[in-house]
Amino acid sequence: MNYKLNFLVIFLILSGFISSDTNRQHRTVKLRAVKDSVWVYSTAKDTDMRLSLVSKPTFQPAIQPLETEVSIFVNPNKTFQTFFGIGGAITDASAEVFASLSSPKQEELLKAYYSPESGIGYSLVRTHIHSCDFSRGSYTYVSDNDKSLKTFSIEHDRKYRIPMIKRATAMAKGHLPLYVSPWSPPAFMKTNQNMLRGGKLLPEYRDAWALYYAKFIKAYEKEKLPIWGLTIQNEPMATQRWESCIYSAEEERDFLKNHLGPTLEKEGLGDKKIIVWDHNRDLIVNRANTIFDDPVASKYAWGIGFHWYETWTGGEPMFSNLGNVNESYPTKNLVFTEGCNEGFDASKYQYWPNAERYGRSMINDFNNGTVAWTDWNILLDETGGPNHVKNLCFAPIHADTRTDDLIYTPSYYYIGHFSKFIRPGAKRVSTVSSRSILEATSFKNDGGKMITVIMNSTDEKIRYQMYVESKSVSMEILPHSMQTLVYK
Repeated sequence: MNYKLNFLVIFLILSGFISSDTNRQHRTVKLRAVKDSVWVYSTAKDTDMRLSLVSKPTFQPAIQPLETEVSIFVNPNKTFQTFFGIGGAITDASAEVFASLSSPKQEELLKAYYSPESGIGYSLVRTHIHSCDFSRGSYTYVSDNDKSLKTFSIEHDRKYRIPMIKRATAMAKGHLPLYVSPWSPPAFMKTNQNMLRGGKLLPEYRDAWALYYAKFIKAYEKEKLPIWGLTIQNEPMATQRWESCIYSAEEERDFLKNHLGPTLEKEGLGDKKIIVWDHNRDLIVNRANTIFDDPVASKYAWGIGFHWYETWTGGEPMFSNLGNVNESYPTKNLVFTEGCNEGFDASKYQYWPNAERYGRSMINDFNNGTVAWTDWNILLDETGGPNHVKNLCFAPIHADTRTDDLIYTPSYYYIGHFSKFIRPGAKRVSTVSSRSILEATSFKNDGGKMITVIMNSTDEKIRYQMYVESKSVSMEILPHSMQTLVYK
């Protein structure tokens, strides 16, 4: 009987005997079904899932959550920081390895990172002012002892680095904010007369070094590469065997307010976003308190950058320190400026904990107020370099320069669960898990599309219920996997 009735209704609709209002009601129901669907993308260990669309469940009316179930609670009515972007660093090493690839492989790599459609849609890039550890050797843009900077030239960068940044920008459809960081002033400007192994900036060179930043920015912009921002010093509390320079919190504050900030304004570059600290989460609160509590220094500082290497000495990542800075200085922006998996070993390209380190950091950094997240080298070779001090590391993608192959690590896909779906301008949305076995964050893109990213780093498959206002959806997440849920 039901079959005959349904057939009759269809016949009457097609024949026009049922009113257009009823027909519109059917269309509305159909649209609501689409609106209530969740597109689930997954990357999972021991499977072939890599940012794969795996299911499209639908929301149902929610009932009271149970203590016996695992729940994710998303509240779109509570929003926080505005998302700026996710990206990685184009270093000398990355650009040189890129140049060694065949044209098809170069195009593949650019699409993999910078195409939102066929790649993971990077929307931010960092590069270095003259040499860093991931360069073939130490170099500067001036001749030795050129105190007036008359010999300043970025000719070195025109061979590999500038061409690659330009091609990445083109792949990103012309919009790829670029920020820059120095690892060390030239040796003659330092107390130890060496670009390596720490040392400090000599007081008499503070103005010259500030002008050096301005010259670099103008030189790159002359190459049609606009500079969005800069950090004052990479890792200013680390005496490294590579390029490094030490600033106490007070020294960085005073350099910013008395030299770098005024110099950039004088040179017509006052719109550049200055990021302080650019080191680990452990001491970030002290640096923030010292610089942001000084009204003159604070007016020049757009935000504060951080790395994840505080875990070198053991223990857990200090995510709560970010939350403290965010609460204490809500007008300042938190930016993850560098992170990578250290201790390169080619047998561990597919080592899953490396990816989970990214997933955990990104979820918790964003949940503590971070607006932008920047990986370290976007590309390295089969040795984890090149690097002039053998500080070899992993990148999300490696190139085997002997075979012209690209090797995609799980880290690439875990980063992509954020960067491909969360777009600049999105707002972070209140999201919590009822159990620590799942970690989650959510953003709302312009246009209303919701993105929730969930990570399971346990050995067990977990069933959970996601609640969004008055609706919920029942889900399952595989062990050691990441999910991105896209819904309205």
